[in-house]
Amino acid sequence: MAGKKTVEAKKRYDDLNEYSPSEALELVKSLSSASFDETVEAAFRLGIDPRKADQLVRGTVSLPHGTGKTIRVAVITSSDKQAEAEAAGADLVGGEELVAELTAGRALDFDLMIASPDMMAKVGTLGRVLGPRGLMPNPKAGTVTQDIGKAVTEFKGGRIEYRNDKFGNVHVPIGKVSFDAEKLVENFQAISGEINRARPASAKGVYMRNISVSSTMGVGIRVQSLAPKKA
Repeated sequence: MAGKKTVEAKKRYDDLNEYSPSEALELVKSLSSASFDETVEAAFRLGIDPRKADQLVRGTVSLPHGTGKTIRVAVITSSDKQAEAEAAGADLVGGEELVAELTAGRALDFDLMIASPDMMAKVGTLGRVLGPRGLMPNPKAGTVTQDIGKAVTEFKGGRIEYRNDKFGNVHVPIGKVSFDAEKLVENFQAISGEINRARPASAKGVYMRNISVSSTMGVGIRVQSLAPKKA
C-alpha cells in the first residue's frame, strides 16, 4: 500500500505522461521530502536480451558534475605504480599483500577497485569475494588499466560504471536532490547519450523502451525517450 507521501506526490504529476528531462528533474527535486540529501537516479529499460553475450550493455561515462557521492577507490598494482595511485587519491593501495588480506576476510571498505593488467591473475582469485559486490575489475569498465593515476582521478571525479541487470535495465546515479536542476539535466544527458551509443548491433526493435528518474525515496517520473523508436 502506498504511503501518505507517495499518494500526495502523485497528485502533483501525471504518472502516465512523459516529461522532458528538465521538467522531470524539476519534479524530482520538488517532490523530494526526505530529511537527507537523496540520490537522484536514472533508470533505462532497454530492448535487449540480457541472456545473449552480444547484447550486454556495459561501460563507463564521466558525469560533468559528478554524483555528489565521495567514493572510496582501492587499487591493486605492482610496487612501481603504487605511488602513482596514492598521488591520484586512491584510498587503499597494495599488491599481492592486499590480495592476501582480502582473501583472508578483510572488510570491503571501498566502492570501486582498479587493477593493473599484470595483477589480474592474482585479483582473479578474489572472484568469490568481489563478484557478489560488483567490485571485480573489468577492462570494459575501465577498471583494468595501465594508466592507474588517470583512472583513479576520473573515478574519484565523477566517472561511473553502468551495466544492464538480468532484466535488461540500467540504473545509474546522476546526482543529488541538492544539485541545481541544470546540473542534473547535464548529467542525465551524458549518461543517456552514452547508453544510446552503446546500443548493441544485434539489438532489434525499440532500444530505449522506457526512461524514468527518481530520488531515493521518491516516485518515478517518466522521461521522453531521446532515441529513435525504430531500429
